[in-house]
This record gives sequence, structure tokens and C-alpha cells, in this order.
Amino acid sequence: MSLLLSHGYFLKDDPKELRIMRPYPPLGILYISAYLKSKGFEIQVFDSTFQTRQAFRDRLSEAQPQVVGLYCNLMTKLIVLEMIQEAKAVGATVIVGGPEPPHYAEEFLRHGADVVVIGEGEQTLEALLPALREQGVKNLGDIEGIAYKNNQGDMVRTPDRPYIKEVHALPAPDRSAIDIRQYLDAWKTHHGSSSISIITARGCPYKCTWCSHTVFGESHRRRTPELIVDEIEQLIETYHPDTLWFADDVFTISHRWLYRFAEEMKARGLHVPFECISRADRLNEKVIRTLAELGCIRIWLGSESGSQRILDAMRRDVTVECIREMTALAQQYGIQVGLFVMLGYDGEEVSDIEETVAHLKRTAPDTFLTTVSYPIKGTPYYREIQSHIIDRLPWDTRTERDLSIGGRHSYRFYRYANRWMVHDVAFHKAWHSPQRDYTKAAKAFVNARIGRWGMRLTSRKRER
Repeated sequence: MSLLLSHGYFLKDDPKELRIMRPYPPLGILYISAYLKSKGFEIQVFDSTFQTRQAFRDRLSEAQPQVVGLYCNLMTKLIVLEMIQEAKAVGATVIVGGPEPPHYAEEFLRHGADVVVIGEGEQTLEALLPALREQGVKNLGDIEGIAYKNNQGDMVRTPDRPYIKEVHALPAPDRSAIDIRQYLDAWKTHHGSSSISIITARGCPYKCTWCSHTVFGESHRRRTPELIVDEIEQLIETYHPDTLWFADDVFTISHRWLYRFAEEMKARGLHVPFECISRADRLNEKVIRTLAELGCIRIWLGSESGSQRILDAMRRDVTVECIREMTALAQQYGIQVGLFVMLGYDGEEVSDIEETVAHLKRTAPDTFLTTVSYPIKGTPYYREIQSHIIDRLPWDTRTERDLSIGGRHSYRFYRYANRWMVHDVAFHKAWHSPQRDYTKAAKAFVNARIGRWGMRLTSRKRER
């Protein structure tokens, strides 16, 4: 059966990303494409990132695929729901997968999807596509890792499919199926250098309460250093990127793997600037020195809060002091550090936010990104606060970011809190800079005061 894969992210519909312009290819469906092609399936990929909605409809009309597979996450859910209907309009069987559909399988089936893939897609689709041809969409009970509706209209969820153990046996992503040059050009145009992404592992064994493990689970399965270096060589020869982005959840989780990887890169004479994500507790001086020697230009760490009480509630298993120490150590080796910060976690008080601001001033990361916590279905955080979740909108018109949490400060409060945090830290940095910029410091000071004033103004209003 012919299968058209897509992912539902349209850059032109994302004003924030249009300003940032740091797009990366959809490696998930490119892995699936490569795997299924290696098994003899007829696969096409519609990469929606730089396309339009009309282009997707035109592709459906021209290709007339028998099956359409749509990757869906929280960001793309609303568009994917529309794409399901567009695919059904040309007579296609529709399969949805990714982190969003498994916990809302019944809703996706009700809105037109024929099958929901739960977990990794490669082996499930390998078994599912022949079954669809031979058995139809109502008799799929022998396929592991899916949800579908039987002849009686009842949803059936089959047993989970085991995770792929031998990830090193999977072919590299099918980057030739899409126009990678568009991504490189976007980076080059807006940032002066191009970047391309690569994944070395699947899964994360840590148990942070708010983090979703829907697709890859609480596991850690990694390809060999030799295979990763093979892929890097191929990327350099084919696309000539200026930098790499290692999209692993925790790049330095295995020190042994990292040292073998460094040895292999050195043996082949490769040195490419890159960014990655890790955890402060998986860093030490030898690891950081190795990263610097490999070419790491920036490492992102999950700081989340400057309050140890909140970090413990999140089950982050890391200390505020460790984050400070590893940030300083990385900067000593010439590696920039970015921190992720989360506001509004359950139980957070103004004093915790104040601790976070003080933490950011003292830690002095090169940059930090903030978000307001929201409950993702299937996570411990969602289960812990489920009785307080306020859902004011129909499911097919909202995402989990639209959910409110009863008793928590309003989103208006957190907009002010974010303004205070960002600008108070900026003021501190500008004021203590050797080349003090009075204009920048003054603007930051005023914005910080507005944010703090707004917090006081809105502090009594709680979600209900």
C-alpha cells in the first residue's frame, strides 16, 4: 500500500518561530520512511514545514495515497485534525501517531483517524500496512501498539509493542526524501550559519513529573558511536552544515559512550561546532572538557527553578547548586550555557519565583528560556493535579496549553512574572557589566518594575 507521511507543522502559521527561524527537519517521520523503504514499502513524505495547507491538499489530490500517516504533537494537534479530514476526503486510510494521539486515542478516532499508533512507529507500521490491505481497518486485533474501532464501533487498544532494542540496526533518517537545503538556507539567512539535527539515542530514564515519555518510554537506547560518526560524515559530505544540533534528551547521559564518540571523531579528523541538551548532574570537568574539545559551543540544561523545594516536587533529582557549578565550569571551558526555566509549577509561591530570579542572577547563564507549566496527559504531573484542571474549551478547539489549573495564579500574573524575571536578570547583567550600558540597564529596570508591579496587581486573582 502507498503511504504518505506528514507532520502537520506549517512554519508560516507560527509567528513566534518565524521571528526565531531555527527550524529543523522532522527526523521522526524520516526514520520511519527510511525503515519502511528498507522493507520494500512505497513511501512518500510531505514535509509541511515550508509548505502551505493548499499544497498538502494538492499533494493528496495528485498522489491519491492509500494511507496517510500523520505525526502529531501538542503544537500541531489542531492542524492535524483538519489534515485528517482532508486525507479522508480523497479516500485515504488515516493513521496518526506521535506523543499526542495515544492519550486521546478515542477522540482522534472519533474525529476521523482510522488507527492510532502508540509508541514507536517503525515496526508497528511494518505490521500494520499489510494488515490494512488484507483485513481492513476493523480487524486489527493482532497488531501490537495500536488503537482502532472494531465492527461494533468500540475502541480497541491492543497490547503495547516492545520498544526497539537494537536501535543501531535502524537505517539513518531518510533526509533525501525532503529538501534539507531549505532548512540550511533559513538558518544561514537569519543567523549567518547553517545547522542540521541528529539524534543518537531514544528515550529518557529520568522521571521528571511534567515530561512526556509517550513515544520512546523511560528507556535509554543508543546507537553506537561509530554509526553516529558515520552519519556525521555523511551530513558533512552531503550538506556542509556549519553546526550540528544533537537532539537527544540527555546527550551526556553515558560518559563511556561520550568518550568513545570523542575518540572516533578524533580518529577520523572530524571537528564540528554543535549544541546539545544535558543535565547538570551528568556533567563533570572531564565531560565538559571532552565536549569543548569536540566543538560544543552551547549546552542547554534544565534548571526549571531556583527553588530546591520546587525542583524536588518535580522529581528533577538535581540541586540548584549543581546547576550553578556546572554552568560556571562549562563557561570556563568556553561553552555557552542556556537554561530552561519553568514558572507556575503546582505549589509554587512568589518566594519561589524570587529564588529563581536570584538563582539566574548568581548563575549568569548566557541565555535562558521560560515557559509556564501546563499538564500533559499521561504524565505524573497531570495525574497529580487532574482534579484541579479546568477545561473550558471543546477538545477539538484547544491544546493542553489552554488548560487552566484551579487555585493557581492567572496567566496574566505569569506574563508579568516572566516580564519581571527576564528584565530584572537583564538589568543585573547590564549593571554589572565591565562596559556598563546605561540605556540598556534603564530599559531593563523600567520593564522589571512594570513586571513586578503587575504581579502585585494580579496576585489575588486565582484560576477557578
